[in-house]
Amino acid sequence: MSIRVLLHCCCGPCALYPLKALRERGHEISGFFYNPNIHPYQEYIKRRAAFMEMASREALPTVNQASEANLEYGLNVFMGSISGIGVGAYEPVSKERCRICYRIRLEKTAELCDELAYDAFSTSLLVSPYQDHEMIKDIGGEIAAGRGLKFLYEDFRPGYYQGRSMAREAGLYAQAYCGCVFSEWERYEAKKR
Repeated sequence: MSIRVLLHCCCGPCALYPLKALRERGHEISGFFYNPNIHPYQEYIKRRAAFMEMASREALPTVNQASEANLEYGLNVFMGSISGIGVGAYEPVSKERCRICYRIRLEKTAELCDELAYDAFSTSLLVSPYQDHEMIKDIGGEIAAGRGLKFLYEDFRPGYYQGRSMAREAGLYAQAYCGCVFSEWERYEAKKR
């Protein structure tokens, strides 16, 4: 059965495989770029441009085009949400920071899903082997239940490398870290070890 799905897109490259998979199931997909975690601003601009280029190439309708305000840089939203959780440490703090970040993005997606009368919402975060799928699934399900919506969970990880290859072939900018200043820091710390 075909349904209308609002796909939260963390970036253009990560959206390619979920978009392909969902379209193959006959679903009607619209994309939504909302990532107030991305730092620095120049990185945000690159990812936003790659998303818009991907959407244009793939004929993906976006809710961003309907509301340019959704493309605004929102780092203050992310930083305000994580203040006070002890951002200097690695593991359990990192998990809590990610939980907050997932929630911010999925809540906004659910809000638009409801407002624009989509049948379900999902996220391109589910293609990454570097994301916490159980956490995303739990948060998405909880938000959906609270709003009377459906969170469409699918493990898109088997298509991760196919999506990356598609992005390279299209010449899309692909980032080297999740997005926030802390994930960038952790990436460089890991290289030192």
